[in-house]
Amino acid sequence: MTTTPAAPRSPGTIPNPLLKISGTGLTTHDGTPVRLRGAGLGGWMNMENFITGYPGNEDAMRSAVRKVLGERRYELFFDRLLSVFFADADAALLASKGLNCLRLPVNYRHFEDDARPFEIREEGFTHLDRVVELCGRHGIYTIIDLHSLPGAQNHQWHSDNPTHLPSFWTHPHFQDRVVHLWEVIADRYKDNPWVAGYNPINEPADDSGQVLPAFYDRLATAIRSVDPHHILFLDGNHYSTEFDIFGDPIENAVYTCHDYARAGFARSTGYPGHTDGVWIDKEQVEEAFLRRTAYMRKTGTPIWVGEFGPVYTGDPVRDEQCGTLLADQLEIYRRHEANWTIWTYKDVGLQGLVHLAPDSAYDRHFAAFMAKKHRLGAEAWGSPGGAARELIRPLEDLLADEFPGFTARPFSTRQWLDILIRHIMLGQPLVQEYAELFRGLGDDDVLALADSFALDQCVQRDRQLDTLANG
Repeated sequence: MTTTPAAPRSPGTIPNPLLKISGTGLTTHDGTPVRLRGAGLGGWMNMENFITGYPGNEDAMRSAVRKVLGERRYELFFDRLLSVFFADADAALLASKGLNCLRLPVNYRHFEDDARPFEIREEGFTHLDRVVELCGRHGIYTIIDLHSLPGAQNHQWHSDNPTHLPSFWTHPHFQDRVVHLWEVIADRYKDNPWVAGYNPINEPADDSGQVLPAFYDRLATAIRSVDPHHILFLDGNHYSTEFDIFGDPIENAVYTCHDYARAGFARSTGYPGHTDGVWIDKEQVEEAFLRRTAYMRKTGTPIWVGEFGPVYTGDPVRDEQCGTLLADQLEIYRRHEANWTIWTYKDVGLQGLVHLAPDSAYDRHFAAFMAKKHRLGAEAWGSPGGAARELIRPLEDLLADEFPGFTARPFSTRQWLDILIRHIMLGQPLVQEYAELFRGLGDDDVLALADSFALDQCVQRDRQLDTLANG
């Protein structure tokens, strides 16, 4: 089944754009095949340290900045940042490239306060409503992605986890809150045909493997009690890479993998080439994709790659190789008729299709700080070396010698130590240093910092955007 229309149609020509599953593909309710191709809006309603340059986890950063700026100016800055980070011009850019999907990662803290569980904050929907609506006007589907859950669903900073423990899986209280929140979200968007569906949990890491399948069943029942029509996009376990714990697929659900190629990481030495002692070329990249999507092909359900994409280091040779890797992945997805959303749309310059300009107010103000963070290696995604690596290496050796049977989470002793040392030990003092850089700033100053992320002030990666247009 070919799932890409011969030519995209304008929003006004689609009688009912609401999507449904049809075999291994997606169609509108009038039967028009649709292949979702787009981007994730990382760093927006779920902020991440490498995307906007701060250290540690989002809640710690926001709390520190609030103390420095005061409540009024804090709200002024972050509301403006959310407003300009994705606006009508951004939707128009994606549509001009023929892209038709935007994955919207959100943090539960926008909608609920830990001090008042189960009380929904209506104001938290302001920007989500705005972007869902403007994307629909441009013929772009949105997928609402709960990226940070109460208690944290995985070990990492991107679930706004201040520790290294995914406590969500062991606390029924957290699980009850997520079910309630999804009932509210589904009820709000149940009649919006430009919402492609709901991505209830980003990159779950249920180390027991016992909780996630039953919780997906519970979520599906709860969501469909208020919205029986929208598709569920369900991530695999252990950061959306493992599906062997699932039995028969849930009806009207797309199981989604994340397909980061090793050669695209900042620590890679080349493509084709060796990364982590493994030779990576297009054949190996396709083998990894086929392994991660085996469940979908076995069950005859659609394939959606929810995240993929290389990291750009600024080295012209490496960045050229990353461009080749991106083109190779897209060719593989096209051949296997996979839907996809690249990570990520906009950032300070590491992965974004659009990134901060080097002469922007934000870059001028925070450049020295971000350089220090990079020198220390205080984020694993974009700075795998740095001073932190010199601390981690002997600890890795010590643990291997003294505890040869130790199983570290999420994937290895190195990654476990990355969380503890880069994101916690170094991240916490750096959060205070980052926040202090806001001290003494006036209204015009904080607005100028936020406005640095407006599309007309940013730089576009034209080659990458054109490659996506052909993907």
